Order: sequence, then structure tokens, then C-alpha cells
Amino acid sequence: MISIYKNTMLDSEIKQLDNIEEGAWINIVAPSEQELLFISKKTGVSLEFLRSPLDEEETSRIDIEDNNMLVIVDIPFTEMEDNSLTYDTYPLAIIHTETNLITVCLKNSKILTDFINRKFKSFYTFKRSRFILQILYRVASYYLIYLRQIDKKSVMIEKRLHKSMKNKELILLLSLEKSLVYFSTSLKSNEITLEKMLKLELIQKYPEDQDVLEDVIIENKQAIEMATIYSNILSGTMDAFASVISNNLNIVMKLLASITIVMSIPNIIFGSFGMNVNGIPFNNSQQAFWLVYGVTAILCVVCIIILKRRDLL
Repeated sequence: MISIYKNTMLDSEIKQLDNIEEGAWINIVAPSEQELLFISKKTGVSLEFLRSPLDEEETSRIDIEDNNMLVIVDIPFTEMEDNSLTYDTYPLAIIHTETNLITVCLKNSKILTDFINRKFKSFYTFKRSRFILQILYRVASYYLIYLRQIDKKSVMIEKRLHKSMKNKELILLLSLEKSLVYFSTSLKSNEITLEKMLKLELIQKYPEDQDVLEDVIIENKQAIEMATIYSNILSGTMDAFASVISNNLNIVMKLLASITIVMSIPNIIFGSFGMNVNGIPFNNSQQAFWLVYGVTAILCVVCIIILKRRDLL
């Protein structure tokens, strides 16, 4: 899907266009091959640049070719999976041309729709270098938002785990831990790209753009630190609950073993007196039944006391 937007200094309200104009922003989401060919022909951008973010494994990088600059960054996404909110990252390509700015992504992102819905003020489509930095700032901000959400979700799941040890909660924690790994890897990759952007002539032309880029780098570093801290906390929590579950299993096994020991006493005694042979004690006594049961009960009680003292029951 191709959407074309433009605004000006005189009319800051962003408008959607039917045709590509100079100073317009071209937003491409999950494009077909025909759409890529159309954009490549109209803007002069190589198909390699336009196809690069369509690979989910594409890493963050900068590439320049024929006065066109390609910036690829990993952006955060949220998805519903098995009635649960999951977090992942996908590559976003921002292509700076001599006349337009092009964004290409596999999925529709909240980061870009915020610009379309004017949630991010004072941006202009024709200020291409500034617009790139504003998108990158928004990317870092969303990382921070999603990291706080992950932290809150992990706390809620931890409280539920305190009440009942279930596999469902542990799987949710594992999913959050995996999301933090994705976020941390993507943020570190983005950091390298942002550091390289500081050296670009395009950014060095405007001191204000340098200040914005430095703010983006600071936000990105803060997100990296948060992702690392939350990942360490979640990893420690998972290890702790794994130890608790293992300890609970040991307690249950110890209890069952102690019960088995106590129950083996009546089995041995009753098995011995149940043998169909001559010479069994108390064979002719009328009180033999209660006597055997009494001795068995006493032995069981003694065994229970010994196990209690050894903290085995």
C-alpha cells in the first residue's frame, strides 16, 4: 500500500495526495512488487533500497547511492498472540532523496501513523533530514513506552505466580524475556547507526539537526539501559521461580516417600501374619487380631515421630 502526504509552512495540516510531488512523504506498507517498481521509476530509488526492509532479519545500517541515502532501523511492534500482547521488532527503511522522503515497512506502525494523525507537532515533509530525526526520536520513545509496559506486565504475572505456580504464567514470563532480548539487540544495532549518522555531511549542515540527533542517541541509550535492567530482573525472577518450583517438587516427593515408609510397616506385618503356614505367633489367641493391630499402630506412630524429628514428614 502506498500513501503520499505533504504539508507546507503556510499550511501545516498534512494532506494526502494522489500523485507524487516534490517535498512529499511517501509511506509504503507491505508493498507488492508492482508498487516497488512504480516507486522506483517515479523517484529514481533503486529496487535494492526499497526491498531491503522487507527482510525481517535485515539489520540496522546506513547506505548511500546516487544521492539517495538509506537508513534502516529496527522499530518496536506489539501483536496479539493467543489472547496475549507480544512484542517484536521489524526493520523500517527511511530513504532520503533529493526531492522526497520515503518510508518502507512490512507492517503499519504506530510510529508513522502518529505523524499522519498530527500527534507529533512541528514537522514538515519537505524538511527531509529533520523529518528523519523526528522519526528516529519517535522510535526511541516507543521503545521506552513498550519497555515500561513489559515491566508492568512482568510485575502482574509475578503476583499471579505467588498465588499459583502454573505453566501459563511461566510461559508469559518467558515470552516477555524473549521480547526484551529482541529489544536489546535492536537498540544496540540502532545505536551504531545513530552514531554513524552524526558523521554525515547532511546532518552536520544544520546545528539544530545535530542537537536533535544527540537527543535521539540519549533516548536510545536510556532504552538500552532499561532493556538490560529489565532483562536481568526478569531472568533473575525466572531463575528464582524455577528454584521455588523445584523445591516444592522436592517437598512433595519427600512427603510421599515418608508416607510410603510409614505404610510399609503394616504391609510387612500383615503380610507376615497372612502366610498360610504353621507356627504363626498368636495363632490360637482370641485377642491376636487386636494385638497385631495395636503393635502395628505403635510402630507406625514411632516411625512418624522419628520422621518428624528428622524433618522428613
